[in-house]
Amino acid sequence: MDVDLLISWGATYKKYSKGEFVFYEGDEALFYFQVDQGQIKMTNINDMGREYVQGNFTAGQSFGEPPLFINERYPASAMAVEDTTVLRIRKETFLNILDEYPNIQKTFLALLARKVYSKASTAKAVMNHTPEERLLSFLDDYKKKHHTTGGKIEIPFTRQEIANFTGLRVETVIRTLSVMRTKKQVEIINRKLYI
Repeated sequence: MDVDLLISWGATYKKYSKGEFVFYEGDEALFYFQVDQGQIKMTNINDMGREYVQGNFTAGQSFGEPPLFINERYPASAMAVEDTTVLRIRKETFLNILDEYPNIQKTFLALLARKVYSKASTAKAVMNHTPEERLLSFLDDYKKKHHTTGGKIEIPFTRQEIANFTGLRVETVIRTLSVMRTKKQVEIINRKLYI
């Protein structure tokens, strides 16, 4: 959403240090959040301490908005991956903006539809595909989200982070990427992953 519009409606900037939480899973959803600079990740951690990353959000991207529409609590925690500045505006004001500007409301409807579609695709990949197919699905999705249609793109995640995104063990990710490298599906140059 346009930063000037948010500020004119009373949005404020809030800084978060690397590793600091914006909100925790189960917290009441009170604000609309949009990354101004830095990076936020939304995660779930199971009882055994295993992390599943729901998404990474960078400058200009909003996060945590679905519960605002249905009066639910946050289904995941949001944490700053690096020192990050976030714009936030109260839920009621955010909903008033959407009422006031139908074109913005349509944009958010499309955004939410893309998120639901992506989650459904991810769930299908996790349930039905081999580790190689899961990784290809994740990497292709990353490439599409970053509007890169040609040439190589560096994947900025560690092997552990990729495991957290795909629900695989890190050892499986390492082994599978090695096989994919042999098949020329990915490139690994100086320990960096490219697709």
